[in-house]
Amino acid sequence: MWVLLAVVSAFLLGIYDVFKKLSLQNNAVLPVLFFSTLTSASLVSPFILISHFNPDMANAFWYIKPQTFEAHIHFFIKSVIVCSSWVLAYFAMKHLPITIVSPIRSSGPLWTLIGAILIFGERMNMLQWTGLIVTMGFYYLFSLSGKKEGISFRTNKWVLYMTLSTIIGSISGLYDKYLVAHFDRMAMQSWFSIYMLPLTTILLLCVWIPNRKNYDPFMWRNTIILIGVTLTIADFVYFWSLSYPDSLIAIVSTVRRGGVIVSFTVGALIFKEKNVKRKGLILIGILVGIGLIILGGR
Repeated sequence: MWVLLAVVSAFLLGIYDVFKKLSLQNNAVLPVLFFSTLTSASLVSPFILISHFNPDMANAFWYIKPQTFEAHIHFFIKSVIVCSSWVLAYFAMKHLPITIVSPIRSSGPLWTLIGAILIFGERMNMLQWTGLIVTMGFYYLFSLSGKKEGISFRTNKWVLYMTLSTIIGSISGLYDKYLVAHFDRMAMQSWFSIYMLPLTTILLLCVWIPNRKNYDPFMWRNTIILIGVTLTIADFVYFWSLSYPDSLIAIVSTVRRGGVIVSFTVGALIFKEKNVKRKGLILIGILVGIGLIILGGR
């Protein structure tokens, strides 16, 4: 059952990226981020309220346990990290082909591994070294493919934004290891979604509104709501999968990372992007390398 839930989560993450791309095309970035965050916060708020006023439902799988002040500080820090990653990712997603974004996003476990080595002093085994070499080799081929579309991986700022977003996302993943070990998973997901709302509100009021004449005008699209819906459900199903005693985090993470295949395939069909076959083969190579890294960490 937990494997099926991981597959569902991966599929929803892929669709989530497609909805982002559809929402951001020729549109203002920060309002899209704000309203998608508002949607996520609106979805989790009822569960927080129901859990607060009905403690007798503590055995329900959706129940959100009361948290200490220390826990809320950690959840807010996670929100700041995630918000930074999302701002960069949204701007990059607007300006880059989704077939360029997907392989960059798939590299998350690579940066997590590097962070684990630098922060926790972990050592790589032979399988992880093999995965690292495979991933970096296909990344080099990926940069050559990008040049054929006029996208330089060295000088294009949107590629830099997406790479930084992925690195910050990996930092969030490392932080998640600590949070999951010390706090309730459902509470973490719910409260970080709530704390994202004031952060994106500040960005909207202080950054976008005073300078909106310098950006594309904001146009409402129904896919903006679907960004928040698909992400919230994907995260919920992901944590549900991890709640099974026999679930294996290495397999769940590998399957979940496969969501980029969905966004790559669906996005390529919808947006009619170039060099899809070549980039698809490179994406598979990167995912094989990432799979080896994750399996080596079991």
